[in-house]
Amino acid sequence: MLKKSLAENDQALELGLAIRARRKKMGLTMQAVANAAGLSVGFISQIERGLSAPSLASLAGITEILEMPRGSFLVQPDAGDMTRSKGREVYSVPGAAASYERVSSTFTGSQLHSVVLHEPPGHRSEPISHKGEEMFFILEGEITVEIEGDKEVLRKGDTIHFDSTRVHSTWNHGIVTASILWCGTMDVFGDAPSPIHKISSLGGGNNNKSKGENK
Repeated sequence: MLKKSLAENDQALELGLAIRARRKKMGLTMQAVANAAGLSVGFISQIERGLSAPSLASLAGITEILEMPRGSFLVQPDAGDMTRSKGREVYSVPGAAASYERVSSTFTGSQLHSVVLHEPPGHRSEPISHKGEEMFFILEGEITVEIEGDKEVLRKGDTIHFDSTRVHSTWNHGIVTASILWCGTMDVFGDAPSPIHKISSLGGGNNNKSKGENK
């Protein structure tokens, strides 16, 4: 993971402290949140201590579980039925190096969500699993995609489509920023009327675990 600036560290710590306070108020362990969000307990611990910032998908899952409005941390732009390349706002999760452009809208019955994701050189996303499916289309640069231990290098013009319940992550192993069109069924914008994760799953198991603080 890339070294963050002082400003990014402050933003990541502020986000982490808010998540920790809410988790404790709800009486949940980090393991319970990690299991429900499809993340490792070690990564939840890093977020709460301001050592790592979540991706857009991870933030969506965590805030859904903790019943927190996503707007408390991230104001995402609205999008109409059509967007223009020069008119799209570039934004990021506080403290994170990756940035996004929203390219999909929301309407009654819509199930598809999409962003253009920009990953700087050296950026690694956290391993995650969640409901739904997703597809990457590489617009610029190249990345390594790992799905349950299987690695593939994707270059400009390449695509990958997979079941999101499989543990997956990405790494920009190159020297230029990689731009990726991401399309998926996970509601990363917070527009869907139903929750991403069922609260009953808080006591469930998850294959994506690691050792770490659980208090």
